Amino acid sequence: MTSKTSSAIDAKRDDLIALTQDIIHIPTLNPPGQDYRAICEYLDRRLSAHGFETQMIRAHGTPGDSEKYPRWNIIARREGVRGGDCVHFNSHTDVVEVGEGWTFDPFGAEISDGKIYGRGTCDMKGGLAASIIAAEAFIETHPDFEGAIEISGTADEESGGYGGVAYLAEQGFFNPAKVQHVIIPEPLHKDRICLGHRGGWWAEIETKGEIAHGSMPFLGDCAVRHMGAVLHEFEDKLFPAMAARRTDMPVVPEGARSSTMNINSIHGGQAEQADDFDGLPAHCVPDSCRIVIDRRFLAEEPLDQVRNEVTDLLEGLRANRLDFDYKLTELNAVLPSMTDREAPVVQTVSRAIQDVMGKAPEYVASPGTYDQKHIDRIGKLKNCIAYGPGILELAHKPDEYIGIDDMMDSAKVMAAALESLLLPKS
Repeated sequence: MTSKTSSAIDAKRDDLIALTQDIIHIPTLNPPGQDYRAICEYLDRRLSAHGFETQMIRAHGTPGDSEKYPRWNIIARREGVRGGDCVHFNSHTDVVEVGEGWTFDPFGAEISDGKIYGRGTCDMKGGLAASIIAAEAFIETHPDFEGAIEISGTADEESGGYGGVAYLAEQGFFNPAKVQHVIIPEPLHKDRICLGHRGGWWAEIETKGEIAHGSMPFLGDCAVRHMGAVLHEFEDKLFPAMAARRTDMPVVPEGARSSTMNINSIHGGQAEQADDFDGLPAHCVPDSCRIVIDRRFLAEEPLDQVRNEVTDLLEGLRANRLDFDYKLTELNAVLPSMTDREAPVVQTVSRAIQDVMGKAPEYVASPGTYDQKHIDRIGKLKNCIAYGPGILELAHKPDEYIGIDDMMDSAKVMAAALESLLLPKS
């Protein structure tokens, strides 16, 4: 990259810190989808002041969208002096629940030992801030650039992205005739290029029983015990089978090179009482038990196989276990996505990492899905990667943080990519 652009980013270090802190202070928790409008308005003010034309777009009718929790997104575009490619930086603005175990204020954005702490620092507001600083520094040092730069802040990635990138892709905002290169600053480490992600299949399984008095369980049928049989089948058969499978995708961390499944939740019998109720439970045999499963699968596994191996286990129980009955409801399915290593954005960011950090990048794939899935399959735009600062293993953890130096290095990589893609070729 040019020394002028590198120096411009160095001069913006304090601005980068303040910008990151400002957006961490906005508690965009999802669920339920809090303060989406507030963070879009903040980004609107920031980017408009730097010459971007902005659009605020509500994803009406998408899952979770309501008058109380509207799904707001922002897209900002800065045109160059003449036609050319458009480079789009897409970041989600939502963050997951805080959880227990924090020693820092989750929305305090405190600085300690060169790190900014808070929910969403790593995943992925630090990446959003780095992309904004990179674009601003590039525009200041190269006002004669060609093409266009877009920056988006989108909703609901943590719950599937249907109120964010999926909706925008359906509206044509990621049409390859309009946008040619997409960089998603997810936290995959500053010296890695993420080419794609595993697939995901989410389903709810309900086992059924019959309610009766708890002192006479033989007069009822315990749905929780039936669910115990389901979990036993998973432990004995499904989990070992998944662990034995390996993918050629460069998925990180190592454990995600195999298929995995998480039991996301389990609910059986009486609902938990409110905190202000201090009475005792009633004595009932539970007639329903539900689990939600989160199955992550490999490019080598067809989606039908993923569905069928769960269904086959349940059908086996129905055939062999007395009074066993169940209901399976598919909640969502996402196919794996991978960008070719020879794609222009991959090669451009690879050269930028070598330029800024003096090392060849590692090519990886993500264990979880992210919004590339919608850009790929709805937008039909294949020239898309995830690249950004942050340590993947910190995502969704207590005391999540982003390293300030890592953000600075990533901002320089992003700016170097802009120089390669948008400056006139000599």
